[in-house]
Amino acid sequence: MSIDLSVRHLRVVVAVADAGGYTAAARVLHIAQSSLSRAVLEIEHRIGVPLFERTTRHVRPTPDGEEFLVIARRLLADFDAALNHFQGYLEGSRGCVAIAALPSLAGSMLPAVLSAFREGRPEVTVSVRDGLADEVLAHVLGGTADLAVTVSPTVPANLSATRIAVDRFVCVFPPGHRFDQRRRLTWRDLDGEPFVAFDHRTSIRAYVDRTLTDVGVELGPITEARNIGAVAGLTAAGLGVSMVPALVVPMMGFAALHRRAATGPVVERDICLVHDPNRPLSRPARALMDTLLDASSHDLELPSGARWTTGT
Repeated sequence: MSIDLSVRHLRVVVAVADAGGYTAAARVLHIAQSSLSRAVLEIEHRIGVPLFERTTRHVRPTPDGEEFLVIARRLLADFDAALNHFQGYLEGSRGCVAIAALPSLAGSMLPAVLSAFREGRPEVTVSVRDGLADEVLAHVLGGTADLAVTVSPTVPANLSATRIAVDRFVCVFPPGHRFDQRRRLTWRDLDGEPFVAFDHRTSIRAYVDRTLTDVGVELGPITEARNIGAVAGLTAAGLGVSMVPALVVPMMGFAALHRRAATGPVVERDICLVHDPNRPLSRPARALMDTLLDASSHDLELPSGARWTTGT
């Protein structure tokens, strides 16, 4: 036997049981008592058993009615919870959002942004997928991330990219290095200097190599590493100085390195918010995008040497 009932039918039965009568239940549901009585009769006809015992003074569930009520309450609770969740999704206050980011951005730019985003959306699940530039873009292209923050030269033309921030390259070195005595440094000051470099797969290495070539600098012995922590540790051990973007510096704090802004030239990298224009964004993802685009208006601070370029 197939029983065909609607959510409205379930609410009628629960209302009658909770109110203990038809008149009170009709008031709760804001319908006429005659309509409610007909609805109960229709439900009982479809089920094939009476759900209530009616006397002149009381309306009580029958044993079959009690069993039906257990099911009806559970179904209504699940239904209402699902609709509430969907309403939150429509409002951007529930759901999931995934954002891919370069490690330096995931560790120094996103924390303040995500904290501001979650203040009004505590039930949104946020996933941060950090990786190198090609890995970050692969997440967006493959649909495993809604958004990405990365550097502009790496973004292909088929993705939408909006510049949201810039940060400046600075020189980092261990305490006691001769650069400690310099108030200003230029890229030419690196000539012949032992150097700790990010490896060739990183976006940072591309900026550094291009600038060194442009100014005609030849480095001394080079030590390479991929991880920010490794570069910091190697620099702190005296294996060389390094050039890093300002947003990387906070992630090197454990190494107690000193820093100087580099000039001649001033080198900045553009940081972009990226998404696939052919893939619609969920409301939570759209809300996170808006938070990033309006970050400066929210007074979300960036480390020294970096600044927001949107929302101003």
